[in-house]
Order: sequence, then structure tokens, then C-alpha cells
Amino acid sequence: MTDDQETSDSEDTAASGSATLPPHLRPQSERLQCHKSSVCSRSYFVVVMVFFHVYIINVIALLFYVHYISGQDDASPSRDAPSSDHRHQQPQQQQQQQRTESRRPPSKAEFLRDVSLTRIEGIRVGHVQTVSLVPGKVHEMRTLSLKPLLFEIPGFLSDDECRVVMQLAQLKGLMESQLMVQDGQEELDKELNLSPEEIFNLLDINQDGQLQLREILTHSRVRDGIWLTPENLREIYAGLKADKDGNGLLSLEEFRLLSNDAFQRFLLQRGVKRSQLVRNSRHTWLYQGRGAHQVLQDIKTRVTRLTRLPSTLVDLSEPLQVVRYEEGGHYHAHHDSGPVYPETACTHTRLAANTSTPFETSCRYITVLFYLNSVEGGRETAFPVADNRTYDEVSLIQNDVDLLDTRRNCDKSNLRVKPTKGTAVFWYNYLSDGRGWVGEQDEYALHGGCVVTHGTKWVANKWINIDPDYQRQARYQRLVSRQPEEEEDDEGLALNSDLQSSDIHQDL
Repeated sequence: MTDDQETSDSEDTAASGSATLPPHLRPQSERLQCHKSSVCSRSYFVVVMVFFHVYIINVIALLFYVHYISGQDDASPSRDAPSSDHRHQQPQQQQQQQRTESRRPPSKAEFLRDVSLTRIEGIRVGHVQTVSLVPGKVHEMRTLSLKPLLFEIPGFLSDDECRVVMQLAQLKGLMESQLMVQDGQEELDKELNLSPEEIFNLLDINQDGQLQLREILTHSRVRDGIWLTPENLREIYAGLKADKDGNGLLSLEEFRLLSNDAFQRFLLQRGVKRSQLVRNSRHTWLYQGRGAHQVLQDIKTRVTRLTRLPSTLVDLSEPLQVVRYEEGGHYHAHHDSGPVYPETACTHTRLAANTSTPFETSCRYITVLFYLNSVEGGRETAFPVADNRTYDEVSLIQNDVDLLDTRRNCDKSNLRVKPTKGTAVFWYNYLSDGRGWVGEQDEYALHGGCVVTHGTKWVANKWINIDPDYQRQARYQRLVSRQPEEEEDDEGLALNSDLQSSDIHQDL
């Protein structure tokens, strides 16, 4: 046997012997049998270690940077920024200041705002909830729309109550709801003293430099109380020779040639029919305070329970309005209350306004409408844009289809409520401000009375007047309460107290 063979045999023996040994007794060199392609390769190990060290260095550098910046802030704080200790003390000081202010009595010119108006949730269209309005009886209240928030309560009034209200209205006497010419427009024009350019820009809703038919129609209806149709307006253009180029639009140059009352004078010369008015009806007001008929007082109490508002707010609102629509009567789509801007005053609180303003609106937070008789064949209350996805005033008149016209297009309204004797519907004319008070106007509350084709339609309206300006509402309530000045301590606006009923009401 050669030496090479012996060496080979010994190696084979050692190898076989090693193979039979358990793994923990094998030499370390044999346990770490790594190939160049495995993850245990030296190059892979070097790369991992490099990335690990870079990561550690970045973390250390970031910690140094943060320490350096915070040290600068502590060493040299700016004059406007509070120090670190002051920042910790500031929340405690703010809380202490709030507690002090809450204990501080309100000044003569300002009232604490600690009252939140209850607002009923509609949940969804068709949702029915029960309400307790009279002892021993439960009424159902159904949600008709969410924009505006509108409810219907069948059987709100009994047949006898409906009869008494109509008889009291006839006994007092009803007047025309709208005169042929609006009062006070000339005085308002003189007080504002607007130039033709300013009026033109005011009417030009889309600011395209031209007055379209629908823009002129909106202005004339509000200003003159005359319900013009696109056809009427084209006739007026032709009669006044206002539209020189005949394109149906008025430029600023063409508008300058017209006087402020040119349309009104032209219509009066031709003669205005009652069907051309914005509103064709007769109405009266029934006082509901102390000494009033018991039925009227009961209705007011029921409205207070329905709306869940403080009784003082209901007491100081407008009286009950009773309206009669004869055959051909109507009320084109409108809002019961207008938007309130800083330069606008609410009609019911104008006595408490600190400044005089030519702009007033009826701040009717809630409308409660009662049907005093049943009518068939139309004559519904229409809500043209109820639950629309969006509201656009310009789009209300498109292609000579006027959604505001309740004589022609009542059937195109999104929602129509059929008059049923004793039924009440109520809705909010304003949104909430998110803090429990009156917010912006709800434009979806646009509504109108469809034309009466035959017979007579009787309705009644109860409005709850609340000023979106809390301080102005508080001053007004203090005035009508007739309490001595020296007794006004830190009560604020005690909306739930039993103040004296006021007979200060306005025919709006």
C-alpha cells in the first residue's frame, strides 16, 4: 500500500467519523460550512454593517440637532413667544381667567350667551315621531324634507278650533295682503342715492356685464310687487324701446336710459291685474296675548310645546295671521324671512338696534302653517327646491320655466303639501349657527301657495321671531319686559322667565 493510499484512507476514515459525531461535538470549522453564494458571505456582512453604522450615525446627528435647537430656544426666547415655563403655566391661567369671567356679571351693554335653542331632528324623510301637545293625546309628526327641515302634524287643530279662528278673522275684518304699489320705495331710493352703475352691478348677479331677463324679473318682483313674466318683460322692453339691439339683454348703456321706476310706471299706465301681483289674498292678525280668545291662547301654548322653544320667545313673536285665498288667489314662491347682514336690522327688534339702517327684514326663525279647511283639486303649499342637492337662484328661471311662478309651474315643485283641515306644517327658515343660536338663512325654505282654481282656501301662520344677533335680541327683550333699570343685575337674557307679554307687534 502506498503512502497516498494511506493518506486517502485516513482522510476517509476521519470524514466518516466526523459524520457520525453529533453536531455540537463537531469542529467549528465543520459546522460553518458556508458557500460563496450564501447569506453568510463576507461581502454581504460588510454591506449590512455599513448600513447599520450609517443609521446609528444619522440617529446621533439628529439627537444633537434637536438638542442644539432646543438649547437655542431656551437661551434666547423671542419677545412674542412665551417661555417654556410660561407655556406650561398658560393653560392654567386661561382656565382661571375663564372661571373668573364666568363669575363676572355682564355689563349693561352685553349679555351672557347661556341659552341654546332646541332644534328638532328630522332623521330622514318619512320618519315619524310622536309629540305630546295636549294632555291625554299624542300627535304624530312626520318629516317631509331635510332641506328645509320640514314637518307635518295631522290633527293639530280640531274642527271647532278651525271654525273659531275663521269666524274671529271675519269678525275683525280682512284686508288686502298686497297693495298695487309698494310703499316706501321712493324714500329708500333717495336715501341710498345709488348711481345707475351701482344699481346695474347690484342687479347683475353673474357679473357678466349684461342684465338677463331673470335678473330683471327678480328685481322688479321684490321692488314693485308686480309678478312679471318673461313675456311681460319683452313687451315692456318693446314699449320703452329699451332693448335697442333686440337680443333680450340690457347693457349698461341701455340701462342708463331707464329711470328707476320706468317699469312700474309703464305697467300702471297699462293697468295691473290682481293676478299679476306677487300675492293675491286677504288677511288679518289675531292677538294671542292676555285677554285673547281661549282658542288663540291654546294654539300659542301648543306651538310652544311643538317647537320646544322658551315661551317668552313665542309670546314676543308676531300675532297669528289668518289668510283667505279666493278663487284665483295665489302667493308666488318666496322666503318668509330674509338674510341678515351686518347692515340689516330685524323688524321686530329695531327698537333695540343701536344704529339706524334702511334695510330691515322679518327675522322669522320658524314658520308654523295651519290649514283651516280642506281643499281639493290643487291649492297646495309648494316647496320648489326642497331637498335639492344645490341651490342656485339664477337657475330658478330657465328657458322661460319659472319655478317661482305658482300659477303656472306649481306641478314642477319638488314637494307639494295638500291642505287638510286641522293639519299643521312647520319648518325652520334659518340654519343653526352651531352654537345653539340662529345661523344663516336656509335658502331651501323657498315656498309658495299654488293658485286656487275653485272655492276658498283658509290658512293661518304663526311665526317665531328671533334675531340672529343675540345681543340685539337680549336688548329687545329687556325693553319689552318693562323692568326697571336698577333691577337688571346679572340675569342676562332670561328666556325661560315669565316676562310680561308685549303687544308690540308689526304687520309684516
